[in-house]
Amino acid sequence: MPERRPTIRERKLAAELRRLRERSTLRLDQVVAELQTHGAGRWSTPKLSRIETAAQGIKTSDVNQLCAVYGVPPEKREALLALTRTARQRGWWDAYADTIQTDYAAYIELEAEAKSLRCYNALVLNGLLQTDEYAHEVIRVGLMQFAPPAEVDRRVEIRKTRQGLVKDTASEALRVWSVIDEAALRRIVGSSDIMRRQYAHLLALSEQPNIMLQVLPFEAGAHPAFSGAFSYMEFPEHHMPDVVYIDGLTSALYVEDDAQVHTHLLTFNQLAMAALGADESMELISELAETH
Repeated sequence: MPERRPTIRERKLAAELRRLRERSTLRLDQVVAELQTHGAGRWSTPKLSRIETAAQGIKTSDVNQLCAVYGVPPEKREALLALTRTARQRGWWDAYADTIQTDYAAYIELEAEAKSLRCYNALVLNGLLQTDEYAHEVIRVGLMQFAPPAEVDRRVEIRKTRQGLVKDTASEALRVWSVIDEAALRRIVGSSDIMRRQYAHLLALSEQPNIMLQVLPFEAGAHPAFSGAFSYMEFPEHHMPDVVYIDGLTSALYVEDDAQVHTHLLTFNQLAMAALGADESMELISELAETH
């Protein structure tokens, strides 16, 4: 039997239910005893533990019962019930489950749920901003140099599908604020022709109301993100706290601790202050396009 892979929403729901229990100061067995006292169906300590770790799904009736025990106010309860109803919904990325790693699938799911993305890109442009040919070179050389061409093309297709989030003309389009290190712009990926078209693509994207692009020039000197690139994701629902994603060579790190998430937000704000303004940034990209 294949291992159950919870959705991001299921993980968020599980984490929120766990936080509510901890806030109530009740142990798992005490919650179960309280539920059984009120004749609330079949509950056990292992079941509640599995729910809190997203190893088991949960029904709206179960969420209602737990909210009653934890004394959750009506507005918060309705938000949790709404999350429960949609928690198992999968997205387009599940069609590529045999191609992409679990970490990448989790990131795509988070990205699809987010309302805004702030990212610092040190060596390579964010995938949402890449042209197909730029993406092909990055994936072929940097990620899948030993993979067959068909697999590389499949990953490019995934990246292109992700870009629908920013190309959407609806008000719900993902808002992207990218601070791009000058090194990422000057590095020749593929060829000068590919880079010239990539620059033109960035200039076109900058015209969209949901996209802000800034260049962090070499002359800015030392900055607080020398440790590398990161993405800060903000979500529309209050029960889904902000998350920072840090991509590694062989793994990914999700930062969810409130203090660390806040530190990354402050870091991004400092980078944005040190970067060129939007107009100056586009002027630099235009100059690069003319020299290639």
